[in-house]
Amino acid sequence: MMTRAHHLLAALCMASISAGAQAQVVRCTDVSTGKVTYTDGKCTGGAAAKEVEPRKTPEEIQQEREQAAEALARKQQRLQAENTAAETEAQRNAQRDRLRPAKSQDYARSPECARSRRNLDVVLSGSSGATYEQNLRAEAAQRQVDLDCLGPDGYTEVEKARAARPSAPAPVVVAPPYYPVRPHPVPVPTPTP
Repeated sequence: MMTRAHHLLAALCMASISAGAQAQVVRCTDVSTGKVTYTDGKCTGGAAAKEVEPRKTPEEIQQEREQAAEALARKQQRLQAENTAAETEAQRNAQRDRLRPAKSQDYARSPECARSRRNLDVVLSGSSGATYEQNLRAEAAQRQVDLDCLGPDGYTEVEKARAARPSAPAPVVVAPPYYPVRPHPVPVPTPTP
């Protein structure tokens, strides 16, 4: 099926072939300046002439036109065959993708899981005492390990289980109020006689 662009391209090819085929091309070189010009007639002045393309007979012109038309037809057939092959391949790939079972990912062997485990080890080994801040860091690192090693579905289940279990209330630390220390006058001992 030829589109408008294909028709235009074919017409331009035919016009360029027929225009170039009917004219004789002569290269003219001016002896004094060395300037080169091309013409379809005779060279002017004392320019040296060299025939680049001889004048063609009507049979040669017709033969070139037929060859150009055949080449254009072959190109269109090739493009159509390539398009058909690409569509067939796309359909085959789509069908193969539909039939292929979903590939399950092993989150426990992923590099993200290994990195999260190393981070948890660092956090746990760096805690010298059980302070509130260190407990928060350890809990955050454990949650990251759960997410990276269990995957989104497993992480959701673990979070549901965490929410269902009763948790101890966070310790509340009340700092004693600051009272400035006022110096008391030291009694001076009285001398005894």
